[in-house]
Amino acid sequence: MIKKVSTKPSAKTASKATGKGQSKKAASAKQAETKAEIVQDDLLNEPADKTVLDRLYDVVLSRKDTDPSVSHSARLLSRGTYKIAQKFGEEAVECLIEAVAGRKDLLVGESADVLYHLVVLWVDAGVTPEEVWAELRRREGVSGIAEKAARPKETFAKKDK
Repeated sequence: MIKKVSTKPSAKTASKATGKGQSKKAASAKQAETKAEIVQDDLLNEPADKTVLDRLYDVVLSRKDTDPSVSHSARLLSRGTYKIAQKFGEEAVECLIEAVAGRKDLLVGESADVLYHLVVLWVDAGVTPEEVWAELRRREGVSGIAEKAARPKETFAKKDK
């Protein structure tokens, strides 16, 4: 059961975010953190269903131009495609390790990490969930063997030196 949490910051939290003795940057970062906690609380009250990836995409997209010091998604996005792809690959390997080891509980957590990093990769590449869902719908009901055989054959030409 998920405990319902108030989405309004307490007086204590509000005073911490704007307290004396803090620089404007620190106070701004604290306010952003408080906002993120409120969004997180709201998201925890949403049902865990197939729309969770759409909501996750919206959150990651909203972090694209935020301060990398207050958002993990912003930090990943600021590091560029190579670093995002590297993180995605690391999480995918960890997911595979847990699957092979038969540790279902850890596989669930690593799967969530893989999906999160895939969504970050989509945001970076400008791919929307709707595009991915449309491609999955297009493939639905088609044999995997037939679908793969129908794909255009790509050749990788050697680069001229």
